[in-house]
Amino acid sequence: MAVASGQLDTRLETVLDQLASVNTLDALQSHILGLRDTFQVEHLVYHSVNASGGQYAALSYDLDWVDRYVEQGYERVDPVVQGCYRRFHPIDWKALDWSAKPSRAFLHEALDHGVGNQGLSMPVRGPTGQFAVFTVNQTTDDLDWARYRAAHLDSLILTSHFLNLKALEITQGTDQTEYRALSPREVDALSLLAIGCARAEIADRLTISEHTLRVYIESARHKLGAANTTHAVARALSLGLIVV
Repeated sequence: MAVASGQLDTRLETVLDQLASVNTLDALQSHILGLRDTFQVEHLVYHSVNASGGQYAALSYDLDWVDRYVEQGYERVDPVVQGCYRRFHPIDWKALDWSAKPSRAFLHEALDHGVGNQGLSMPVRGPTGQFAVFTVNQTTDDLDWARYRAAHLDSLILTSHFLNLKALEITQGTDQTEYRALSPREVDALSLLAIGCARAEIADRLTISEHTLRVYIESARHKLGAANTTHAVARALSLGLIVV
């Protein structure tokens, strides 16, 4: 599954250029298959849920498995879904808790349906409560997967946000909520929050007091029109103001 970084960058640039011309959900599904081939993985998935509960998915999994997943309501026991919903940063499946009996049974069934044993999922949050997950999935050993993840994580993160913006454009139009530009310190603060750093750690890394940090976070929140800090981080990610 190894692919040279320079080769991937060139191919990824081409695929992302092609994404600009995608204007229907059917075309987005075809584009997903192209991305799967570009990243040289067995499966690639984009799944989005809007604030009203409406869902859209573009994926390469076997449709029998997709139907089974929906019929059984496996999102209730799927550690990937639960883990992504609580986090902002990419999640390797091996770092999740699969110890519960329903989760183990779900995993065995997924493997039987051709889902790979390795996976990396990226939570993506859009405006007005939209939430999405972008996943790449492969059958390989831990060492090979660790090398792949290290080499391509940045490209996967960028792709997840471009793909989410395109899906939102198709389903909701191109209107964007106005916002004021963030300062470099505000970007730093939100970026570190997005990767899970505690406030005390962020203040230490930025060499500022926690009180000053709160000022930066609140300023960013008001500029982005966010209801709270979590919403501010989500908006900054969805607008491409920070990348983690």
